[in-house]
Order: sequence, then structure tokens, then C-alpha cells
Amino acid sequence: MLDAVTLDQLRTFIAAADCGSFSAAGRQLGRAQSVVSQTLANLESQLGVQLFDRSTRRPQLTTIGRELLTDARQVADDMDRFKARAKGMGAGLEPELKVVAHVFLPTSVLTAAVAAFHRQFPRTPLRISVEGMGAVMEPVLEGSCSFGVRAPLLSDHPELSSEHLMSVPYLMVAAPEHPLAQAGRPLSSRELRQHVQLVLSDRSQLTQSMDMGVLSPKTWRLSDLGAKHAFLKAGLGWGGMPLHVVQADIEQGRLVSLEFEESRANVSMSLTAIHRTDLPPGPAGRWLLDELKRAAAEQSGLAAPTPG
Repeated sequence: MLDAVTLDQLRTFIAAADCGSFSAAGRQLGRAQSVVSQTLANLESQLGVQLFDRSTRRPQLTTIGRELLTDARQVADDMDRFKARAKGMGAGLEPELKVVAHVFLPTSVLTAAVAAFHRQFPRTPLRISVEGMGAVMEPVLEGSCSFGVRAPLLSDHPELSSEHLMSVPYLMVAAPEHPLAQAGRPLSSRELRQHVQLVLSDRSQLTQSMDMGVLSPKTWRLSDLGAKHAFLKAGLGWGGMPLHVVQADIEQGRLVSLEFEESRANVSMSLTAIHRTDLPPGPAGRWLLDELKRAAAEQSGLAAPTPG
């Protein structure tokens, strides 16, 4: 009997559990409540267990039902990935590849990967945009970009799959003549609040209300990392920057790394490649993503296989 269990039954089970009632599940699935109820009854009969307690006004998951719900979700997700991968493999080469990269992705990594891509796919047009925060997620969610490279946000999006790409050191800096740099000791939060913090602005509707790493009520917001870099060197404020962007400035005395009393001023920021689970990259996109991972690993001092 277990061999007769279908993916449709599992999706109905998941919908009923998520919606909280058979009627709501029916509306979500576009089916009558009686069809949902019969589908679940058949599933319970085939499994030999009771998934829902129907003695209350609203059916409640049994203990067994709660345990099996996790497995049902895994099976459904695996099937979605299986179908999406098959669709991508059968679709052939993309006529054009669009990618969005986070502004913190080292240019050297991106350049190395794109140069290799051009040699491998010389006839495939490539469009790359550089954004920050939610502005990376939006075009990927909309399906206008094959994949994106993002930095951490407050939460993951359920429609996206992610793959770790690399970690980027991120530190707080100021010009040597800035009062915070001249303190010569770990800084208190009170001291930080007294000075302008330079912050990258977010042009995305997804995260425009989120303030990440903002420690001062006095902020200047910029949409360009290069402008923020220039403002920092001009002593107009303090703020966070990727190490690969400011390392030469620190070594040559144009910027100073700051230390804080109550929190870490230096962190490691994880960059991940993201794509829609139901719309994975095609052959060219997959190749470029793998090449980005290889270039990132190589520049981090690690070995990685060359994409096939």
C-alpha cells in the first residue's frame, strides 16, 4: 500500500496542515473540501496511521502527523528540485545570462570568473548588475536574473536556494585624523553615537526599512560603495567596509581600523549564491556560478574543481 502513496496526497497533507482546515486547504488547492477530506483519508489508510485528530471543530495534527509532516515536506521539496533540475538541463543553453552581484563581492573574484566564462561561452551575452542587501534578492525572486550573490540578511526567503560562496572580512574604519581614530583605544557606544556613521542605503522594497549595523543616530546614507570609501578617507564619518577594499588604505595610513568596547568591530561576512528553487540556473548560469565558487576558493587559498 505504501507504494501507492502519491505526491498529490503529500501536497494535500501539507496544505491541510499549513492552512489549519480542510476547507482552507481546498481553497488553496482549488478543490472541494470533500475531495481534500477523502484524499487525506485514503493517505491515512495507505500509511496505516492517523495524521489528523478530527474530534475537534478544526482537525488537529496528531503526534505522528507532526512527525510525518517534516518528511512529507522533504519529499515534496526534493521532487520540486528534481523537476526544476530536469527542466533546466533540458532547456538548453540560455540565450542571455543575467546575474546580480553584491557590492561586497571582490572584483578580482568576479573578473576571474567572468573572464573564464567568456572563454567558455563566447557567444552568450552576459549582463551583470551590482547591488546591495535586498536589491540582490528582488531580481532573483522576480526571475529576471538567473542567480545572485548576496550578503547576509535578517532572514532567508523560502523561495530561494543558496550555496556558500566565500567569507569576506568586514571592519569598521575611519580616517586617521577622525576623533574616533585618534582615541587610540576601544570605543564605547556613547562615543560612536556622537559621530556621523556612513551607511550604504538600500534601494530595495524588501529591506528598505531594515537598519543593519547602524550604531549611531547620526547617519549619512549613500547608495554607492565607492562614494562611501571616498567619504571615509576624507574624514567625513566612520563606517564599515570590506577588508579587500580598504586593506591598502590601512597599510598606507589613509584609514585606521577601529575597535569597540561592547561589540565586535571586525566580522566575517558570508557571501552566498542564491537562485529560485523552482527556477535554477541553466547550463551557462550553472557554469558561471561554479566558476565563481572556484575563483573565490582559489583567492582564499583553497583548491576547487574546475567546472566541466
